[in-house]
Amino acid sequence: MADRRIWRKSPWDALLLTASVVQFIVTLWLATTWGSSSLLGRLGGLAAVAVMTAYNIIVVSHLFTHSPWFTSARLNALVSVLNSMNIGQSVQAYQLTHVRNHHRFNNDSKDETGTTRDVSSTYRDGKDGEHASLLRYAVGGGFQSLADRGREVAYVRRLWRVGTDEKLLYSLASRRQTRRERELRQIQADRAAHVLVLVLFAAISWQWLLLCYLPAFLLALTMVNVQNYYRHFGADPQERTADSVSYYGRLYNLVTFNDGYHQEHHLSPTSHWSELPTVYEQHRARLDAQPRIISPVPAMLGFLHRKRPLLHHRADIRPHPPKTDGNRQEETAT
Repeated sequence: MADRRIWRKSPWDALLLTASVVQFIVTLWLATTWGSSSLLGRLGGLAAVAVMTAYNIIVVSHLFTHSPWFTSARLNALVSVLNSMNIGQSVQAYQLTHVRNHHRFNNDSKDETGTTRDVSSTYRDGKDGEHASLLRYAVGGGFQSLADRGREVAYVRRLWRVGTDEKLLYSLASRRQTRRERELRQIQADRAAHVLVLVLFAAISWQWLLLCYLPAFLLALTMVNVQNYYRHFGADPQERTADSVSYYGRLYNLVTFNDGYHQEHHLSPTSHWSELPTVYEQHRARLDAQPRIISPVPAMLGFLHRKRPLLHHRADIRPHPPKTDGNRQEETAT
């Protein structure tokens, strides 16, 4: 009974919380041992920070944004702060842009205005109905994200509050006044925590911050973009049961909490990670009724899927769905 009062969906989410705490502790340890580490140890530390950060964004914080772990809003707020320090950006802002934008427009192609409604769409910087190049989306997007995080650090002049110039976040924040205020305050707290942890890292070892953490953070952002790119590359953006790519390898889905069930996740974004195999069975008839992409490799290695079908080409010959506000994704607050 105690678990049910604490955990909103499942006590297995304790594993995700453990990963969050372990990442923070290991990162601090790597910073404190930088001065005495060998070149090989430093390179290993850089790789470790990059992998932990990418894993947190792709798996841990991603799952948290869709289904906060605790019944207590205060505990969820603390988790948001903790993982904002782990991923170098506000988890609450991530929740707004990912859950309420990406999962509303589902990696859409360009419409009659010449752009996409999903701000993270792989088509946004593409030409002639094609995805953007991997280099532009992954590496260029990584540098852009790094620049965006730098601007957020500079918001110290307004104590990291969300400013009126941040139109996207303002448009995605809840329409209910009380919840809206809470979400915007959470972004402020997340950003403040991120900046304070950067100050802590610099105090421990400014050399580690510049030579390890920042390059590792950029590498992590690039890895996340590669993951998102191949979660959607070649899929049909106009077909709800074929607009994403799934990978059903057992070991991968075990260590990533069913991250490979991405088409299923798009069909039911509010479902807990433990429910995604059931979502697959529930929609199996629809999923099997038409062509869709099932990758033989995890999304991070999607470039190895040489013979991937390009279902988006068939979408090019169909009329683009009209641009409407539609129904907003069910809101989940951290």
